Amino acid sequence: MTTDNIRDDALDDAQDETQDDEPHGAALPAWDPGDPRAEDALREAEIREIQLVYNSSNYVFMARLAHPELGEGTGVYKPRRGEQPLRDFPDGLYEREIAAFELSRLLGWGLVPTTVERAGPHGVGSMQLFIPHDPREHYFVLREHDDLDEQLVRVAVFDLLANNADRKAGHLLLDVGGHVWGIDNGLCFHAQRKLRTVIWDYAGTELPRAWVADIARVHALLAADDDTSAGALRTRIAAREVAALLRRCEALLEHPVLPEMYTDYRCVPWPMI
Repeated sequence: MTTDNIRDDALDDAQDETQDDEPHGAALPAWDPGDPRAEDALREAEIREIQLVYNSSNYVFMARLAHPELGEGTGVYKPRRGEQPLRDFPDGLYEREIAAFELSRLLGWGLVPTTVERAGPHGVGSMQLFIPHDPREHYFVLREHDDLDEQLVRVAVFDLLANNADRKAGHLLLDVGGHVWGIDNGLCFHAQRKLRTVIWDYAGTELPRAWVADIARVHALLAADDDTSAGALRTRIAAREVAALLRRCEALLEHPVLPEMYTDYRCVPWPMI
C-alpha cells in the first residue's frame, strides 16, 4: 500500500469530519501515563476507530482503543506505510519513535509517552499513548513559566543525546498534571550531527549531578553488548547510531553543560511550531 492509498482511505473514513473536529484534549478517553499496564494495552487493545490527523508530514492517526482492563483509551498510530521517503533517514521512522521512548525509559526521565510497535489498519507502525493537552501551550508559551524550566532543560539534554533533528515548539505537550512530554521523535539517532531544536534558551546550563549519573548509567548499559535492559533501544537503531549515541553520552559526561547554538549548519527546525 502506498502513501496515496493511505491518504485516500483515511480521507474516505474521515469525509464527515472537519479540521475543527481534530482531537487534542480532554474530550478523548485517555489512560494514565503512569499506569504500567498502558504499555501492554497499547499493544493488545482493540482498535475501534482511527481518524486522520491533518497537517502532518507523514500519515498520523488518532486511534480509539478499547482494553478489557483499562477500558477506552486513545493512541497515536504512525504506520510505516505512511512515511514519506527522506534523503538522510532510512525508512522505518516509527522505530525511532520507539527508540526515543526506550532511551527516556532507560534514563528514568519520563519524557516520551509510552510507545510500542503494533500492527494497525495500515500495517505495522508505532502506537503512542495520547497525552491530553492544550495545543496552544507549545514551547514558546511554556518557556515563560519559570516553574517549568527544569523540565525544559531536561528535554534539551534528552534531545542532545538523541540527536533530535526536528524539535519543534509544538512537539512539547503540557499535561493536566503539569508534566512536559516530548512527542514526534521520529527524526532522532542519526550517526551524524543533526540537532535541530527551538530549545536554545538554556545554553550554558550545567546539568545536575543526578542527570549526569543517569547518563553514565545508560552509557554503561549501552556499552555492554550483553546487557538485555538496553536491548529494546539497541535493536531499533543501527550499530553506528548506537556508537554515535555513546559518543554523545561521553561528550556530555566530560562537559555536562548545554551547548551554545551551533553556527556551522541550520540548527533550528522549520516551521518552528
